[in-house]
Parts: sequence; C-alpha cells; structure tokens
Amino acid sequence: MIAEKVLFLVLDGISDRPCEALGGLTPLAAARTPVLDRIVAEGISGIMDTVAPGIRPGSDTSHLALLGYPPREFYTGRGPLEAEGTGIHMTAGMIGFRCNFATVDAAGLVTDRRAGRISGTEPLAEAVRDGVDLSELGVGFRFEAGAGHRAALALVGEGLGDKVSSNDPKKEGVRPLTVRPCTADPADAKTAAACNEFIRQSGEILQNHPLNVRRVKEGLPPGNLLLIRGAGNMGSFPQFSERYGISGSVISAATLISGIGKAVGLEHIPVPGTTGSVDSDLDAKVRAAIGELGRKDFVLMNIKGADEAGHDGKGIQKRDFIEVIDKALAPLLDLESTLIVVCADHSTPCSVKDHSADPVPVVIRGPGVRVDRTNRFDEVSCAEGGLHRIRGRDLMPIILDLINKSHKYGA
Repeated sequence: MIAEKVLFLVLDGISDRPCEALGGLTPLAAARTPVLDRIVAEGISGIMDTVAPGIRPGSDTSHLALLGYPPREFYTGRGPLEAEGTGIHMTAGMIGFRCNFATVDAAGLVTDRRAGRISGTEPLAEAVRDGVDLSELGVGFRFEAGAGHRAALALVGEGLGDKVSSNDPKKEGVRPLTVRPCTADPADAKTAAACNEFIRQSGEILQNHPLNVRRVKEGLPPGNLLLIRGAGNMGSFPQFSERYGISGSVISAATLISGIGKAVGLEHIPVPGTTGSVDSDLDAKVRAAIGELGRKDFVLMNIKGADEAGHDGKGIQKRDFIEVIDKALAPLLDLESTLIVVCADHSTPCSVKDHSADPVPVVIRGPGVRVDRTNRFDEVSCAEGGLHRIRGRDLMPIILDLINKSHKYGA
C-alpha cells in the first residue's frame, strides 16, 4: 500500500539541549509523549540539519529548506514573507519588514522588545495606517498586525532598496537604533529615511493610543514603539503544485509560516483560536488539518508555542507544552493512507534563548515506510533511527518517493 496524502507537522523550536531545570534532560526527553513515541515506533526516524551542519537556521530559511526551496537560491529576507503572511500581497519591488510592538520608557529606552507579548494589536495597527504619512518621501506603505506582538510593514515606491539596517537593539535597557543604509546606493538611503520617518510618526501615534493608555493603567507594558528588521525585496517562487504535482495547504498561526506557504502557492487555512503561543487551540488546529486532508494532497501544519518557551528560557514550560501538543495529536493516529512527517524546524535551547545549529529529530510514519527500532521521539533516540542524518532539503524528495510522486533519475 502507498500513502496518498501527506501531513507535514513542524513542531517549531521543539528541539533543545540539556536543561538544568529538568535534571540534564531536554524538554522533549523529559516530556511524556505517548503519541509521538507511537509515531516513532511505527515509522522511521533520524536527525536533520534543516539548512546544513553548523548553520543556525531561522524559521524562514528552515521552512523554505523543508519545503524543498533551498534558501541560498530563494531566500531574499524574512520581511517580505512575514508581510505576505499578514495579508499584504507582496509583489516584485516591494520592500518588506517584520516588526515587533515593543515598549520604551519615558527616557526612550527599550524595556520590553515584545511589549509583554501583547496581543490584540489590530486597533494599534489601524491607528498607524490612518495616521502615518510618507508621501513627502514619495513612499507608500502597508502595515498589518500579525499574531501576538508581531506585525509587518511593506514599503512601495520608485527607487527603494532593501539593504538597510534595523532599529532593533536586540536587548533591553538601551535606545532604539537609527535605521541606516548598508550601501552607498541612493535607493537604500531612501528606504532608510522612510523607515526612520515611519518609526517616528508611528511612535507618536502609539504613545497616546487608548489601548496603550489602558495597558499602562493595568500595569502592562504598552506597545508604544515599532521595532523593524528583516528587510528584503520580494522574490519569486516556483509554485508548489507545479514543482511537485500535488496540491497543498498551510495551517499556522505564525504569520511568517503562513507567508512562506502562500508565497509558494499553498492555500492558507485560518483557524480561530490559534495564537502561535502556549495558549493556542491545538485541537482546532488538528481538526482543521484532518479536514484539509480530505481535499488536498499535502498539509503543512506548524505548532509554535514550544519555540516561544525556548526563547524565554523556560524549560519546564516548554516540557509541559510539549505534553499538551502530544495529547492534541492523538487523532492523527487514526489517519489512513496518510504519510505523517514530524520534525522541528530548528533547535531553540532554553540555555541559549535563541536558535542553535543542533540537529533536530525527524520521523516519517505511514504505509510503505520501513520501520526501524527507535521508539522514542527525542533528540538522542531519533539519532539512532534508519533515516540517519539528513538535510532539510532532502525531506521533500524522500516524501515524494514514498507517495510515488518522484521521477526516476536515469534510464
């Protein structure tokens, strides 16, 4: 029997290093994961360098690699993909940025780069859209709120470049930086000037917005500054259906992942109640994925909350959320004629509070798959599996072969 469908589940940042708070275990090794362990026991596993050994992947470059779009060939920056995911239709020549709603104090120092992981920021985004005017610079813009503290900005106009720096100092207790051109090209200077003016005007609007005034009264960090980074010029992507001959959807609360999916031609399926954080409605996400398999060949589903716990250095919270994930995945065990692929996109060690180059676990379970002797889904156990050590760009060819969609190389 050969699988007809593919559910590609990316557990964002779930891989880790030994945590002191967990007695030297990784959160994944410390968690109780009977569902994931069964998937491993009934499949073939390995470890994977999503980009290459020793390379710390971003979620953007790793997902492109996992979908078979080598980032060295297709990656032009995170900003355009983030913008696409928030609903900004990016076309050639538009310059995209990823943004954070952040908090600055009365002295102008950044006190929280994520504004207390603020959510419900659409009123703030609407005020920015209505109040900022860059017409004197000959630049238009689109700005949309994303999940949680995230947002995206796109600049439109003649003579814009994408080689500019960020205003994000990447730490608290210091002033935001000035966006600067990274080359002598006048196009980059024009973009830098537009960015700085956008930041200035939006900051004045956000400072006195009723939502932020209320947050201050409640003792919460206001989202009174926009940190922008990840500049890029929107690239061109061969469409997924043409590249592989299969239809597909993407289910993700993270706007970046939705944007990547949309950029390559996957249909984005919004799921109410999913947040990209540890409070996300995972049951709804799983139900949506199963529903999509009824009409599509391939479903990419991203679950992100473990990554946030890793960035916050919260090993116990990460372990506990992994157990929540595992419970929500139980309905997947009943899927028929379906290849289930589970992996991380990168490691996010609690000790580092950022991505690392550590390889991630990967497992494939379904009809026709050779079953190895591994029976535990964690970083060390999967390393003993029959897939051995592969690269992210290897995964789609393996998947296509297992669903009998690959082409013979040679006579």
